[in-house]
Order: sequence, then C-alpha cells, then structure tokens
Amino acid sequence: MHLQVVALLLCFHQFVLKSIMEFIDVLFPINLGPLTYRCPLHLIDRAIPGMLVSAPLKKKITKGLILGRSTCPATNEIKDIIEIHGESPLIGEPLLQLLDWMADYYLASKGLVLKNMLPGEAFIRVKPRKGSSRQKIHPDISLLDVDEKILSGIKASISEKEYRTFLIHAPTSSHELSCLMKIVEWHKGVIILVPEIAHINHIVPVIRELAGERLCILHGRLSKGRRSEAIEKILSGEGNIVLGTRSAIFAPLKSVSMIAVMHEHNSSYKQEDGLRYNGRDIAVMRGYLEKSTVVLSSICPSIESFYNAKRGKYTLIRPDISVKRPRIKIVDLRHEKRLGPNLSKTVIDASAACIKKDERAMFLINRRGYSMLQCRDCSHIETCQKCNIPLIFHKEDKSLRCHYCGSISTVSDICRRCSSFSIELIGGGTQRIEEDIKKLLGIEPVRLDSDKIRKKVELEGIHEMIRAEAIIIGTKLLTKRIFETGEFAMAAVLNTDMNLHLPDFRSTEKTYHELLSVSEKIRSDGKLFIQTWMPQNYLFRFIKNYDYSGFCDEELARRKKMSYPPYSKLAIITFKGRDYDDEKVRGVVKRMADLEILGPSLSFSKKGQKEYTLLLKTPSKKKLHSAVMEFLKMFEGYKDLKVSVAIDP
Repeated sequence: MHLQVVALLLCFHQFVLKSIMEFIDVLFPINLGPLTYRCPLHLIDRAIPGMLVSAPLKKKITKGLILGRSTCPATNEIKDIIEIHGESPLIGEPLLQLLDWMADYYLASKGLVLKNMLPGEAFIRVKPRKGSSRQKIHPDISLLDVDEKILSGIKASISEKEYRTFLIHAPTSSHELSCLMKIVEWHKGVIILVPEIAHINHIVPVIRELAGERLCILHGRLSKGRRSEAIEKILSGEGNIVLGTRSAIFAPLKSVSMIAVMHEHNSSYKQEDGLRYNGRDIAVMRGYLEKSTVVLSSICPSIESFYNAKRGKYTLIRPDISVKRPRIKIVDLRHEKRLGPNLSKTVIDASAACIKKDERAMFLINRRGYSMLQCRDCSHIETCQKCNIPLIFHKEDKSLRCHYCGSISTVSDICRRCSSFSIELIGGGTQRIEEDIKKLLGIEPVRLDSDKIRKKVELEGIHEMIRAEAIIIGTKLLTKRIFETGEFAMAAVLNTDMNLHLPDFRSTEKTYHELLSVSEKIRSDGKLFIQTWMPQNYLFRFIKNYDYSGFCDEELARRKKMSYPPYSKLAIITFKGRDYDDEKVRGVVKRMADLEILGPSLSFSKKGQKEYTLLLKTPSKKKLHSAVMEFLKMFEGYKDLKVSVAIDP
C-alpha cells in the first residue's frame, strides 16, 4: 500500500511539473527537422519564434532558432535549453513562413532550409579584421533619364505597402539600372539581387551614392568577419538597403518595402547543389509574405516571367524607347569559306577592317583549350574514361584535359579504339582561335578564359586588360566580366550551335540571352556576327531583328506542344551509388498515372561516380510532389545510395 501511494505521488508530481513547464521546438542549421526542448521558467517570456537559442545537441551545445511552442512530448527524455540570446528575434514571422514554404515546396528538411537561409555568422559572430572593407570598383556609370510616369505604379505599390510583382522589360542594361535607381532613391528596407559578384562591384558606386552607409553587401566570397559585420548592421536597423547575390534574398531585414531582381533571366539565380532553389522565385514568395513590392527586370526576361506577365500575374512595364543597336549578321557556315576550324572568311575580313581603323573586336567561343583529338580511320574521339565526354587538347603543356572532372592525361600517338596512328586535331577552342588569328591577322590577341585567368587579382584587372588590346578572345567568363556598353566595334560568336545542342529544353532561350548580352558590348553602329551551321533555326529569325516578344511567343507555343514549363511542373530525381535498382524504379513508374516520366538516363558525376536521372513531368504540382515522395520513401534506408531532388530544374 505504501509503495502505491509513493507511485501515485510521483505521477502527480510529474503531472504538476509538466503542467507548469513549457516546451519549445528548436531548429538547427543541419539536415534535420525541429527538435523539442524544455524551456526553464525564467526564460519562458523570451521564448519567441525566431529567437536565437543555445541547446544541447548530441554532445555539444549548439545554436539554433526557436520555431514556436510545442505540445507536451510523450517521452521524459527531454533536455533543457541553455540560453536565449538577444532581445529580439533573429528572423521575423515572414521569414519563418518562407522557411516553412521552402521546406514544403522543395521537399527538404527545415534544418537544411535554415542552413541555406542564414550563414554560420548569424549564429556565431566573427570579428572582422582591421582594414578597409571597401572593394575595388569599376569606373563611373552614367545613369539615363527615365520617364517617371512608367514607374508610377511601382512607387504607388511601395507606398501602399501591398504585394505586387512588376516585370520591367528594359531596352538596355543601362535603362534597367537607371529605372531601378529611380525607384530605390528614397526607400528603406530594400533588397537588390544581382546574379554575379562581379555585378555587385560594377553597380556599388551608384547605389552607395544613394544609400551611403545604409548599404550592406552580402555574397558568398565575403570574409566571415565582413559577413558577420553586415548581418549585425542589418539586425540593428542601420543597414536597410541590401545588395547581394542569390542568398541575399534571406537578409534578416525587419521590414521589407521592395525586392528587386536584376537580370532576372540569369541562370545564376538557381542553386545547383544542396537545396536547389531559385533566388528569383524565392524573391517573389518573400515579397508576397512581406506584403512588399517585387520588381523583376531584364533586357530579355525569362520565358516563365514573360508568361506570368501575359497572364496578368505580373504587371509588365516596357519603356517605349527607340534604341539604336548594332547590326546582326547570321553567317551560314554551310556556304562560307573557312580559314580555320571556327573562323569564316566573313569574320576575318571584318576583323581586318577593324584593325585598319584602330577599332576593337571580340571573339567568343564556349570551349577552352586548343582542340579535340580524332582518329581519321575509325572517327573515334578521345574521351574521359570517367565522364565519357570529349577530352580537350591543351597545346601549352601538350596535355589532354577533361573540363568536367578536371583529370589530366598525356597525348597518345595511337587510337585507343583501332590502334591507328592517324590521329588529327579537330575543332578549335580558345587556344586554337588565338593561334589562327595571330597567323591570319598578324596581330597578337589577348585570350581571356579560366585557363588564363585564375587569380583574383587577375580578375580584378580584367577591365584594364580589355581596354588596352585590339583583339580579345574569350569564353562566357569574358562576357560576365564586361559591363560597359559600346566597348567593341564588332564581335563574333563562333560556335553558337554548341549551346543550341545542349540537352536542355531551355537551350534556345539561354542562347538568345547570351547573344543579346554580347550585342550590348558592341557600339550601336557596330556589327555582331553569329556563325552557325543551322541558320534555319527559329532563334536566328528573331535575334536578327531584336524581336524578343516574337521569340517568346514562338518559344511558348513550342513548349506548350511538348508540355514543358510554364505549362507543366518538373522534378529531376538523381540516384548516386551502387544500390540503384532499375527494376524497382520501373515498377514504381508503371503505377503512376497522369505523370510523364523520362529516363532513367545514365551520366557520370565530377568524381566519376555513376548517376541515374529521372525527369518527372505533370501539370499538377500536387501529383508531382506525391510522385517524388513515393520515390524518396522507396529508397529510404539504402546504405550505398544517395537520392537528390530538384524541383523546377
């Protein structure tokens, strides 16, 4: 009887304790969901969602965020939180809602989303080193006069603190920046996204002139100290204009009046590793949750944004400005005399004319190295044994390199397939073009590609290098680093077809974007030469006349016919490892109705590991998510298999 009374008293004591205790859910920046902890009575009043907290995790004290109060857990093995830091939440309710939405939409754990939202310096502060935090910047930018009437709707939306998304289809990048500066001028709580760090350095002088010390810069290459300093400035309210790359969309501003996404078409807004989100899409969702205005802008908006504007989901702003542009000439390589693997007589003659006038020319080819090796007898092209893609010959050190996994091998005298000695160089990369131009034009060109420019200091000096030389040869790196317009009298894109042949339903759209970007580097009275073996492709009909609206209509019609975005939702599931079961996958595929599944296709990772990829396609977001969840559940617990998912690839 005595033991029963003791037991009853213990149960009553536990009940009383639980009734006066508070439990909270804490989220850590690791690939886990929230965990439940006890909150001591003296900390209950400060246990607000978004607060920074220290709590035991495994055998360490780790910092995380409070998500909210929790129900009484069934288990008694609940640990206490150690401390709640600060007087106000690290992130507010809209960012917490965004975290929930991203976890649901991208089918990811909330901890992984938090890890992508906030850098480590948000949890553990780092003191910046002494010295100037200012970066080297490019020369002054001249802003253009903008008719403020076309921006009145945006300004009204900001003043009324309502959610709306605007799409500015600017005639030039200068107009795009000038429009944005007119809007940002007097506002607080602004996030400005740009696709590349180089863009930040380019426009910093203009924005700093408007914002002064209110400007905070966020990007992945900041030192830990500088990033920590920027976050503290934002949290204190001193910094209320944030300029940065993709991840700056998560800047913990207390109040957001406007979010601007410049060059919104750029693929750099997509994160390709880990949580594969699109910064542009997150900007629109954060604007919705913050009840703020979103301004997307570009000289060639993405097909998805153009479609949303046609449907009335976005408000389209297209300044009625007549702009003189360089003439575009499509060079048909089927009927052209060629003076090298990638050089037509038309392009060389135009270059010679530029040199005679002391003018400057630019050559672009999206292939580094010198050329590829092919056997004349069996047509075999030397490929990487790990990745199964063509190896590129580099003449400087006489090596064969894989531009995918980075492996380097020596050049063989015989063909690996048929043992023939008839090995020849075919095609041409930047090194081959450099050599051919030297011979044909009698001038020393400057080659700018990632093989040539590797150091940060060299990248910073690229503008001085470009201005000093008459002939420049480069890859995409070159166009990403040149921002001033009218730098060249002519440009020639030498291997356009390579981009069009990429296994990507957006390849034609991306090629248009790149060509239009190149055209901006040329004087208005200059010329852009586009070499191709397939001039009948619809892209060239539209790019020749700068008819981007017509191109978008044509592209939308083609995508609708094939049921590609924006007319469907896509997911890519990638399986890496030895436990991949093709029969099991095909069994699941057969059970799924109203869902198109392409694959699995086999490829190789940069480490030479086999990858199997499935593409899922359906008009229904709900069906897409259900199908992905079934695949993830099916392969749960496989030891030697890593499954990753990309929603809206």
